[in-house]
Amino acid sequence: MDLIVTPIYAALLALLFIVLSIRVILLRRDLWISLGDKGNPQLLRRQRVHGNFAEYVPFALLLMVGAELMLTPKWIIHALGVALLLGRLAHAYGVSREPESLFLRSVGMVLTFIVLFAGALTCLVQSYRMAGFAG
Repeated sequence: MDLIVTPIYAALLALLFIVLSIRVILLRRDLWISLGDKGNPQLLRRQRVHGNFAEYVPFALLLMVGAELMLTPKWIIHALGVALLLGRLAHAYGVSREPESLFLRSVGMVLTFIVLFAGALTCLVQSYRMAGFAG
């Protein structure tokens, strides 16, 4: 039960998280705002892009780890990883725009929800199979 695929996507997503974090930090520094957003819409937007990423990605990766540990075919794990990465990129780019790209934001969230749903379903099916209930 080796983890081979999920760490690739975890690493790529970690790099994206660092970029999103640095964007918030640099704007905070430029605006001299150490806490909150003080009503600055650009800072609020960057914080929400960063926060939304932090809210969804760990849970999706946890489902991918579970699925991979239960010997789910690698192509399924790759499909989940690619969809999650593309979804998070689309969401971050779409929400970061001014005016916001509702299309990219929506694509990003739809892809993220697909990964969460498919990951959960995969874990349930694999758990069922591994428990010996599948005959």
